[in-house]
Amino acid sequence: MNSNLERKNALVTGGSRGIGLACAIKLAQQGANVFLAASDSGRLEQAAKNIREQTQARVGFYASDLRELEGCRKTADSMMKEFGQCDMLINSAGATKGGLFPDQPDEEMLDGFALKFHAAVRLSRFLWPHLKQSKGTVINIVGGFARTPSSDFMVGGSVNAALANFTKALANQGLKDDVNVNWIHPGMTVTERLKETFETRAAQQNLSREQVQENAVAAEGLRRLGEPEDVAELVAFLCSPQARHIHGTGISVDGGGSKGYY
Repeated sequence: MNSNLERKNALVTGGSRGIGLACAIKLAQQGANVFLAASDSGRLEQAAKNIREQTQARVGFYASDLRELEGCRKTADSMMKEFGQCDMLINSAGATKGGLFPDQPDEEMLDGFALKFHAAVRLSRFLWPHLKQSKGTVINIVGGFARTPSSDFMVGGSVNAALANFTKALANQGLKDDVNVNWIHPGMTVTERLKETFETRAAQQNLSREQVQENAVAAEGLRRLGEPEDVAELVAFLCSPQARHIHGTGISVDGGGSKGYY
């Protein structure tokens, strides 16, 4: 086992599946203890079991609705009660919905901000004193739509852009308090959420999900779709001492999908 992060403690939101789970597994493989947060207790229990079977890490979890202030507070409190210290906060929770703007109800925009944006803000606030004490790390999993808006994904693009802006500001605070802060823009990554996005577009375009996926890969000129592990590898590196001079930066993990300079 690579002990790069041995005896470090990480809170990973959205840790029961997808990118969040991949990040938790990778951190545990490098010696960290991980605390998983999500809404589904059954999935959390299974994810914790899988990580324990694959690694020697200590694994805790707490099920709550991170859309709510109290859910975030209880998650942070549970993590600190379990481990007594927070060295890494990985905000990966969030499921924004695609859709054509004139048809999207107000609730979908509010829900997108509630889970992905406000949860990251609140958990960063609640855990900041502990991260400051441990000279820790915050990594927010954002998304490429922050940089490349789309008319059929306005909720996700708006939430991602706000989270990226917040993270940059948080990095400025991190310079004062010696907390390392960065964010990652995954591209099209094989998760349940991507499947749902393709299904939404398929319904809009009267195509099959497979056709939408093939068209999306071809349009961006990709070699392949991303895997959650692609993001997890970068997360683990950014949490390591070797990456301490990388700060206040958004990094794309999208196989070259982003064509703009910014």
